[in-house]
Amino acid sequence: MAGHSHWANIQRTKSKQDAKRGKIFSKWAKLIMSAARSGGGDPSMNLPLRYAIERAKADNMPKDSIERAIRKGAGEDGETRLEEVQYEAFGPGGVAFMIETLTDNRNRTAPNLRNILSKKGGNLAESGAVSWMFQRKAVFAIPKEGLDEDAVMELALDAGADDVTADEEKIFGVEADPGQYLEVKEAIEKQGWEMLDASIRYIPDNTLEVDGDLGTKVLELVELIEEDEDVQEVHHNAEFAEG
Repeated sequence: MAGHSHWANIQRTKSKQDAKRGKIFSKWAKLIMSAARSGGGDPSMNLPLRYAIERAKADNMPKDSIERAIRKGAGEDGETRLEEVQYEAFGPGGVAFMIETLTDNRNRTAPNLRNILSKKGGNLAESGAVSWMFQRKAVFAIPKEGLDEDAVMELALDAGADDVTADEEKIFGVEADPGQYLEVKEAIEKQGWEMLDASIRYIPDNTLEVDGDLGTKVLELVELIEEDEDVQEVHHNAEFAEG
């Protein structure tokens, strides 16, 4: 992994999204639907679904809303079956984007994204034009305070992580293959360590530094994309300059 931390960029682009608490249930519903679609509606047989439900419950999502999201994702009760579609794009300054969506109509989602991107000087790209710049990784961010770096590294690597880094943000960053997500997460939880982030993301092999007006345009574009009802996650290779 590159020496710099991905947490600062994740935190920078998550902050506005997380501040919109009125939309948080919709985000968890989409995550639950995606997990149910991929592995079925039984959380005892579908670990990603189990964890999606736990994350929703932690934000006090009502039980009936959780159950409805499971049914919708699994295509039960006559609900339209949702499809996971990934879009690749370029934004202002050549910033690369991987956009994960959950949609019941590609013919709506693609034009919507194309329109959003065009507002900030971006465009949808052909399949493969962007994805080669990223690796799919399970990522975890753990505050350094009170923790020994060697102990964190030993625990994470024993649980199947690929790499552990420490940075100036006072964060330990842990990366693993997506297939090791649950094992690493459970190992961290058993220690009682706080996690600022535990997710599966597209991590860029190299970043593109943006600042000033360009940095502002990229952040605005991220926010616009996230506001689309079909979008689940947005990943990019921008590294925002300090200040």
